[in-house]
Amino acid sequence: LEINEKYYPGELSSQFDKEVFVYANVPYKIKKYKDIVKNAKDTIEFDEELDAKIRKNRAVIGADAALLGAQNENIYTVNFIEKILATVLSKLSNFIPGGGIWMNTQRPEWNDANNALVGNGVSMVTLYYLRRFLVFFEKLIEQTNEDRVAVSNELIIFFKKLQTTFDENADLLKSEINDAQRKAILDSIGEAGSDFREHIYKQTFWGEKRTISYRRLREFVKVSLSFIEHSINANKRDDNMYHAYNLMSIRNENEISISYLNEMLEGQVAVLSSGYLSPKEALKLLDSMKKSALFRPDQYSYLLYPNKQLPKFLEKNDIPKDAIIQSKLINAMLADGDKSLVEQDIKGDYHFNGNFKNAGDLSDAIAKLENSKYSEFIQSEKKALLDTFEVVFDHKSFTGRSGTFYGYEGLGSIYWHMVSKLQLAVQEVCLQAIEKEETAEVIGILLEHYYEINAGVGVHKSPSLYGAFPTDPYSHTPANKGAQQPGMTGQVKEDILSRFGELGVFVSNGRLYFNPCLLRKNEFTKEDRLFHYVTINKEHKTFAPALGSLCFTVCQVPVIYCLSNENRLEIEKKDGSLSKHDTLYLDEETSTQIFNRTGEVAKITVYIKESILK
Repeated sequence: LEINEKYYPGELSSQFDKEVFVYANVPYKIKKYKDIVKNAKDTIEFDEELDAKIRKNRAVIGADAALLGAQNENIYTVNFIEKILATVLSKLSNFIPGGGIWMNTQRPEWNDANNALVGNGVSMVTLYYLRRFLVFFEKLIEQTNEDRVAVSNELIIFFKKLQTTFDENADLLKSEINDAQRKAILDSIGEAGSDFREHIYKQTFWGEKRTISYRRLREFVKVSLSFIEHSINANKRDDNMYHAYNLMSIRNENEISISYLNEMLEGQVAVLSSGYLSPKEALKLLDSMKKSALFRPDQYSYLLYPNKQLPKFLEKNDIPKDAIIQSKLINAMLADGDKSLVEQDIKGDYHFNGNFKNAGDLSDAIAKLENSKYSEFIQSEKKALLDTFEVVFDHKSFTGRSGTFYGYEGLGSIYWHMVSKLQLAVQEVCLQAIEKEETAEVIGILLEHYYEINAGVGVHKSPSLYGAFPTDPYSHTPANKGAQQPGMTGQVKEDILSRFGELGVFVSNGRLYFNPCLLRKNEFTKEDRLFHYVTINKEHKTFAPALGSLCFTVCQVPVIYCLSNENRLEIEKKDGSLSKHDTLYLDEETSTQIFNRTGEVAKITVYIKESILK
């Protein structure tokens, strides 16, 4: 959306009231909020009847059968504002203040190595990116001259419940939100989301729409951002880094507590990308990262999570003696030689039954004792035993293969896509610092971090260090071997975006412009070179640029950077005509010709003040 607005300013706002968007009719249905609270790891039901109906209709009318209809059975269409609002509200209805977005729909996020967090996990990563989106959306809706926009009646009810909840609790943001307040807020917004879903599942949309004012939308964005930023502040660690994923625990039905996992690279990338940190705050974070357990000196890069030695089962399954002393049930059973729950080894240490896979197995074993001679202890001690089991095994903190594997996206592994996401996020911070005219010291150190991260990426390494062909993208590098799993990973996308940022190729208000404020002088040629490119007509062309230049293409148009004592550019058209400009901005017409690959523009020569290069 950000890129769309840069290339086609006003295009998104022109869609605000156009009813050309639809909803998918998905046969997987999310359970009611009260059921999710009971068991957040079992929250999805598959509607076989709906699935069969969709498949049957698809054979008759095609893909439209998978779209949601209104009560009149016509495909239900809505505008851009509604689609965006539905997405935002679905996230915010799972917002736990101080924790993040509750991951309760049985799937992980970008990093599926954390898939065991589903249910107990709360994502600050999503919250950081949601902050970035809402800031963008706020600017977008400020541009409209309209007063109101039509939205489905059901969604307006959902929207108003969330806004009321946030407005009524805004005073809590003056201090830390406690566990009871956290649960009360989640109950209110969670029920609102649940009511909306249940209505749509049972009777789809009424088909009635009401208008909502843009003023009210802006107020909602503002109060939502205040809650999000309060949570970001609450998730700042003592070392100036930020939490990525947290754990939530419902206690006494009226409280939600938040606990924290180890530092993760994903959280640092997301908070840097959120735009919330000032350049100086971002610099403190980057300095801390370099000193942290996330930094891997041998590869001069960053791990997804700190490496650690996992305890073996016998080391882990060790019950604290205090817990044994306090348990009349366990003492009675051990005295009788009953080892169905706990046994004592020859050293005098105590261990849970080695066949228990999880707390459910322990609970089932305790239930079998309810009609035995130990029944008098069951009611009073069951919860304490289950709590002790969690203390011993800490299952709630189990993240998935990220916390148990030593390869893939596991312990001690560099995951190259996330390193490239880090590089792009730091580049954004560098550009922000330059734009805000931060001190030369702050900008300089930020750029050092950027180019250090860049140097750690495989393409700049020797095959012996990288452990593979450096020009090939690889998934990850474990601690004990070279780069593994070659393939077209997501890393390539961020690397290309970062490279255009280094070259200073930007678009704003539909106009292409050049600002190579991150570019290093040593990238300009020091010896004669030939530049080869392919035209839009698939012609291979070669030319020899002057010494001390740098060449690349934008939409297959050659761009030549030349060092100069002033900023200016020359545009050569396909008919041989040449136009000169005392600016590094192209006009909108010429920019559009380049973006549309019309072939009108044959070459661009950009003269750059040598003083702006690094």
